[in-house]
Amino acid sequence: MPKLLRSLFVAAAALLCLAAAAQAAAPKAKTQAPGYYRVQLGQIEVTALFDGVIDLDTKLLKNTTPEELDRLLARLFVGNPNMSTAVNAYLVNTGKKLVLIDTGVGAYRGPALGHVMENLRAAGVTPAQVDIVVLTHMHGDHVGGLTDASGKARFPKALVMVAQEEADYWLSQETAGGGPKPPQLFAKFARDMAAPYIASGRWQTFAKGSVIVPGVTAVPAFGHTPGHTAYAIESEGQKLLICGDLVHAHAVQFVRPGVAIMFDADQAQAIATRRAIFKDVAAGGYLLGDMHLPFPGIGHVRADGEDAYGWVPVEFAPLKAPAK
Repeated sequence: MPKLLRSLFVAAAALLCLAAAAQAAAPKAKTQAPGYYRVQLGQIEVTALFDGVIDLDTKLLKNTTPEELDRLLARLFVGNPNMSTAVNAYLVNTGKKLVLIDTGVGAYRGPALGHVMENLRAAGVTPAQVDIVVLTHMHGDHVGGLTDASGKARFPKALVMVAQEEADYWLSQETAGGGPKPPQLFAKFARDMAAPYIASGRWQTFAKGSVIVPGVTAVPAFGHTPGHTAYAIESEGQKLLICGDLVHAHAVQFVRPGVAIMFDADQAQAIATRRAIFKDVAAGGYLLGDMHLPFPGIGHVRADGEDAYGWVPVEFAPLKAPAK
């Protein structure tokens, strides 16, 4: 082989080795992008905030059979028996007020959860800027972000609001109205989360149908808990209903709305509420948001026959500017 050709061959081989070495040395990110997504409703901006994921045992689902569960979960490639379920919260910016709907798990369930605060900051908002926190209900994965690990309020200026029926159920030593008592451990956690806000006079209850701020209205969605509440976000003819824990298993409960989950305080009422909301959202063509739908948890509900529905999630798109 001529000397020049041999030199070129050696140089080319060395460059290939360097390129391969550079590729092999490239570090993996091992992280996901910040978990927030915005939609515009007239003059109101809504930001979905990702708290994390929790695995739920499919045995928690009631009024179905193992065979039906296997079929419905496999149809949408959802894990079984460990069903990975998102936890979401929503920030509503009306232009005058910042309203946070639920707070996620907080610092109480390990690294897979508790990311609402970091995603709130990633979205450009600090906890000190939040004016009002409204709660769909007082289960731990919705109120856990109210305080930090030391029990201090995370939202130093915010008023925390919840339905009167929900506060009565979780915060009273004896349940109002003589109804069933909440699980003792869950009730203690709810009281601990509420405590710093009650002590500072920043805890307030509301009645059914109350307007939280213009454009945000409380809608009774009882059943999952005694005061479980949805929130209608409306501006310029556009609407999004954020409905807490209406759905825990999207692969199952849209097709079979009669399937309940063990966490429902009143399964029959929870089923009736889900059916009524699905029917109304599908007929009205407006958006639905849910704390346990795959992030960002916002989309449309499509009627698919007698007591059966389909879930159509929003598609990633640029944020549209509000009309002037």
